Amino acid sequence: MGEGSPIVGRTFTGASSEGGAIAIGLDTSVVVRLLVGLPEVQAVAARRRLERAVERGEPVFVSDLVLAEAYHALQHHYRLPKSEARSILHRFATSGTVTVDPGEAVAALELRPGAGLVDRLIHARYRSLGVVTTTFERKQGALEGAARLRVRY
Repeated sequence: MGEGSPIVGRTFTGASSEGGAIAIGLDTSVVVRLLVGLPEVQAVAARRRLERAVERGEPVFVSDLVLAEAYHALQHHYRLPKSEARSILHRFATSGTVTVDPGEAVAALELRPGAGLVDRLIHARYRSLGVVTTTFERKQGALEGAARLRVRY
């Protein structure tokens, strides 16, 4: 959609605050364009919208689901190694420009041995809800606050 679109810049019911600023949540398509700069037209539009949000004091959110999807998109479509995709997302999440939800997901982006990124994001989401991650996965079950189910065959 271009600048002339009736949807661009439109405020929807429930999305605005009393002060006129809105909080925005970035979709994976926007995050990936911001990170890789391609396609250029979309990357420029994404950057401008992010800059406008910062100028207006609009909070900018990125969900754990977007981080997981962007992680896979960076690997699959842009052929980035897992460690590089994770590092780029960590820098983005800690840039001070966006707020990650849940906040615990930022730690999941740090390079560590053991459970993979998506398992750590799942675990962070459950911890933010105050629940125990229950899994059959050995590495995820080793995370603090997780429980591994064991079966005997």
